[in-house]
Amino acid sequence: MVQPSYLELYRSGKLANRAKKAYQILKNCKLCPHHCQVDRTQDELGYCKTGKEIKVASFGPHFGEEPPLVGQRGSGTIFFSSCNLRCIYCQNYDTSHQQQGELINTRELAEIMISLQRQGCHNINFVTPSHMIHTLLAATLEACKLGLEIPLVYNSGGYDNLTGLNLLDGVIDIYMPDIKYADEEIGLKYSEVPKYLSVVKKAVKEMYRQVGELKTELDIAYQGLLIRHLVLPDNLAGSQEIMEFISYELSPDTYINIMEQYYPAYQAGEDKHLNRRITEREYQQTLHLAKKAGLQRIEG
Repeated sequence: MVQPSYLELYRSGKLANRAKKAYQILKNCKLCPHHCQVDRTQDELGYCKTGKEIKVASFGPHFGEEPPLVGQRGSGTIFFSSCNLRCIYCQNYDTSHQQQGELINTRELAEIMISLQRQGCHNINFVTPSHMIHTLLAATLEACKLGLEIPLVYNSGGYDNLTGLNLLDGVIDIYMPDIKYADEEIGLKYSEVPKYLSVVKKAVKEMYRQVGELKTELDIAYQGLLIRHLVLPDNLAGSQEIMEFISYELSPDTYINIMEQYYPAYQAGEDKHLNRRITEREYQQTLHLAKKAGLQRIEG
């Protein structure tokens, strides 16, 4: 088994330094691209509406993720409450928008990670972690003391910036960002974030620099980049530009999951474009665009 890179950082003391630096940034928060500059250590609230507390919506072995993450024993998912996106079609809006979840401390989060490892999960999968990088680092530090030794997955909406990602260099083994939109006006309209594609391109390039293409051992991922792309009605996602970016600016061997499970959740039923599921033709057209761009590792 390939050893996760964070163990070397832990033994050298660099992981502790990363966690400390993350909490310093939290005092004038710039962990994500919103750069709210509030003091979250004093529970001042910015875009994510999260102060210093840790709130987890759910955790457990998950079998609905991509095959290289799930294997036979599941991906050990930990869903953080809140999010740094406000997608009007969010299928988990009760946790991302309404912040449902349970308050825990760093030690308890580390113990959850160890519990998932003991259950045989192939990895620890942090879901919506962009606003919780400080917590991720601190809990990983504690979990290393308890014997953590499986890969870490950073499962985000793609709206990340270099400040946060630099802290994760050598800590995260597998990055799994979404790339949602090619049109930044669409991103602002439907997810309430500015410059979505510009931000995501920089973030995904940095993720790729850190971990490269997805690598597996016995069909289980242990390092690399895995991109998700949700097909939206009426090609609102701008899939062609996204596929070309992935193939031409990253690598044709980038692993991408093209997802067809969109449905009009949350407030999407009120929008004339988003108030229906996608058609089979729309999905097949997106697969065709991926192949036309030269992508070789397509899940769909």
